[in-house]
This record gives sequence, structure tokens and C-alpha cells, in this order.
Amino acid sequence: MKVSIRQISEMTGFSQATVSNALNNKKGVSPETARQILEAARACGYQGSRKIDGIRFVIIKNGGQVVADTPFFSALIEGVENESREAGYEITLLNLDTGQPDYQQQLQVLLSDPSYAILLLATELTEEDIVPFARAAAPLVLLDAWFEKTVFDSVFINNLDSVKEATQYLIACGHKKIGYLKSRIRIRNFSYRELGWMLALQDAGIAPDPNYTFPLTPTVEGAHQDMSKLLESDPPLPTAFFADNDIIAFGAIKALNEHGVTIPQDISVIGFDDLPFCRISTPMLTSIRVDKEEMGRVAVRRLVERINSGNPDIHLKIEICNMLIKRDSVAVL
Repeated sequence: MKVSIRQISEMTGFSQATVSNALNNKKGVSPETARQILEAARACGYQGSRKIDGIRFVIIKNGGQVVADTPFFSALIEGVENESREAGYEITLLNLDTGQPDYQQQLQVLLSDPSYAILLLATELTEEDIVPFARAAAPLVLLDAWFEKTVFDSVFINNLDSVKEATQYLIACGHKKIGYLKSRIRIRNFSYRELGWMLALQDAGIAPDPNYTFPLTPTVEGAHQDMSKLLESDPPLPTAFFADNDIIAFGAIKALNEHGVTIPQDISVIGFDDLPFCRISTPMLTSIRVDKEEMGRVAVRRLVERINSGNPDIHLKIEICNMLIKRDSVAVL
């Protein structure tokens, strides 16, 4: 029977991470600890596994309007880098774009390399985009996306329940006309957020009004321009909006203010991500907080487990829970 790192951990009393580092001759393990682990491994017939030289954090853009240089992705990358270093693995960032002429060639090189485990940021990817990754020669974990019809370990945000809670909070504050600041660029995260918004309204017996859905470009300037143009036609406005993310919320709020609409006296707004500027805006923005750094760390931990002893037939779906941070952008009616 094949001996796993987990079994050696139980035999020696050392953590699985320490056992893995010792067996792979990585830094951070004392000589005496390494000696005990190696002796135990030899005694029980541990044969080891394929050598993984490091982790590639692969960031793939499919349009590039969502995955950008924002505090959300900066914190996510920081968590990935810190956890990889602490686990003793070299981390390399690889940026790809599905629109590049040589994308398929780059993808083939990536997937055929067994020496680097893959952590794939799949925020902008579709189910079709993800299919080739089933051929990966090295362990792989998806980050910030989950696909029902594919079999991968996935670490992602609990979008649906978080937005249900936020919408229920608006309802509890007396709002019945609740609109949706909807990203024009649709990714899976946004689709689940839209579903959470709709379900909360339906549970409260409120029919979503299509007149209160405003499609906006998911950049501050783009959302501002789109919202300004929509407001020129003097559309009916709700008493509250949920926005797909904070960036869209801020662009829309700027346009609303310019058209004489005051937040939250006239319209309440809730965003998603709890980016740093939520705490210094006027008013301070109520938002759904995502522990972005921890999400990156959890994804690396799962990848290290798969490198060490993960059963290839068992795949984990790990949802990161969020928290609604109540500030000044929601009024009680």
C-alpha cells in the first residue's frame, strides 16, 4: 500500500507541511526534525512522488476589464505569494490573455510541464476556457471560480448568499424598490451575485423591476460615463441599489451626485469587495467584505495538499464566506 505524507505526519507527530518540506529537502526544517522524518519515511517504505519545483500562479485575462490592477487582486496575489513562500515553494507569476495570437501555444507549454504546480486565477474564464486544463501534467487548483461541469479543486467567493444577505438588509431597512448596478461584462461571480439579489427579492415577495437594472462598464470611469448617460433620460430610480462591485458603485455614485441625487438620503447603495476606499469615501460605502489575502492562502494550501498526498479522485469545492460591513451609504426608510 502506498504510504502518504499524512501517514508519516501521524507517525512522527510533525505537521504535513513540515513532513513535505523535509522529504523535498526544503528550507525551514531543522536537521534533527528532518532526520526523524526521513528515518520514518524509509522505515515505512515511502517512495515519494514526482518532484514539484515550484508553483506557477497563472493569471488569464479574457477581455481584461475585471481582472485589473485593483486592491482586490493585489491582496489576492499577496496571499498567494506569502503562503507559497511559507510552504517552501518558489512562486512564479504568469500572465496570459486569451486574445493573444500565441495563447494556445503558451497554454500547451504550460500544461505539459510536470515540474510546476498550477494555481489558476479563473475569474474571467468560461467553462469552455477551462476544459484544456484537465490535461495539466501537474497538480492544479482554480482560484476565484467554480465550474459545475468540470472536475477541479476550486477556491472561490460565496457570492450568492452574501448578496442575499445584503439585499435582505436593504429590505429590513424598509426598501422595496431595490435596483441592480449590473456589470456589462458578465463573469460567473457576477451571475451568482445577480441570482442572490433576485432570490432575496423573491423571498420577500418583491418582483425585480427591469427598469431598476442599470448595465454599467466595470471601471470607475466607465460606470460613471454609462450612468451619466442613462440619467440624462430621467429614468425611474429605485430607493436602493446593489452594485456588482465597489468600483461600479463608486462610478455610479459619482454620476448620481452630479445629477443632484444624494447618497443615502435619496438612494442607498451597497457594493461588493470592501476595497480600502470604502472607508474614506463620502459617504462611507456599505460593502461585502471578502478576505482576499486569506482566499489566496487557502488556495495555495489546497494546492500543496494535492502536491503532497491529494487523492486525484477527490476534488474540493471551498467557498470563502464574506461579511456585510454596514457603513453610511444605506438609509432607513
